[in-house]
Amino acid sequence: MKTKQAKTGQESVWDYPRPPRIEEVHQYVQVFFDGISIASTYQAKRVLETSHPPVYYIPLIDTRFEFLFKTEKSSFCEFKGIARYFTVKTNSKEAIDAAWYYPDPRNTYASIKDCVAFYPSRMEACYVDGEKVQAQEGDFYGGWITSNIVGPFKGGPGTAGW
Repeated sequence: MKTKQAKTGQESVWDYPRPPRIEEVHQYVQVFFDGISIASTYQAKRVLETSHPPVYYIPLIDTRFEFLFKTEKSSFCEFKGIARYFTVKTNSKEAIDAAWYYPDPRNTYASIKDCVAFYPSRMEACYVDGEKVQAQEGDFYGGWITSNIVGPFKGGPGTAGW
């Protein structure tokens, strides 16, 4: 595995910390599904972790909650705790387990408690300051790739061991 050298204005995911760090984001973050703005905010947070593109967490108050339906799915993060999931659903389309949140995150990550993250691969489009996000391959981490983020990224086939 060969990491790419970050140029001025870029971030290498290999410079991100482990355990992950949370940063406030004051860029305009948007999520669209089935032609509907599901979420939009200037108050997002992003979680940065070694080898993963950032995951953006949007405050629930900036989310169209009428399109989010809790599911039975859960997962465990050794740092943040237990995640629960939402299906995103409109009258004509649904994306099962396409968003997640931490109802009771561990203390270090308490600032994402009332926030939700979306898998960009399952949404129509996600944007950071007007730039359309590329989805992280493999969907396990749900990372948002923008032009200022360089990898390689963990998550795709064959990347679990490096």
